[in-house]
Amino acid sequence: MGLFTLAEARRELARLRPVLDELVAIRADAAELAASLTDGGAPTPLGGLPEWKGAQARLDELMTEVQQTGAELQSLAPLLIDFPADIDGAPAQLCWLEGEPELAWYHRPDLGVAGRRRLP
Repeated sequence: MGLFTLAEARRELARLRPVLDELVAIRADAAELAASLTDGGAPTPLGGLPEWKGAQARLDELMTEVQQTGAELQSLAPLLIDFPADIDGAPAQLCWLEGEPELAWYHRPDLGVAGRRRLP
């Protein structure tokens, strides 16, 4: 996939919001189901092993949907998504972290999230 302009990345993030919201919800369900399946885990009204497997399958589908856009899913918990870009002629990753209202950060590819800076 190619590089994103800031406008393209922001549009793609807006389009992905329902997918990301579902991903967060399914991620929580999967964690609760997994905990209930451990020895001594508290039962959950969400179900058991079949529901956990279903949640895992749905997570895989949602993660694939994100990746197919050309965005890079860097972390699942919290969600961290990078959009490959070019800023002032240098490679960059436009970076969105779960909970942020908009795409407003970037970092150099070699620095990762520790090198995040606000977009100019």
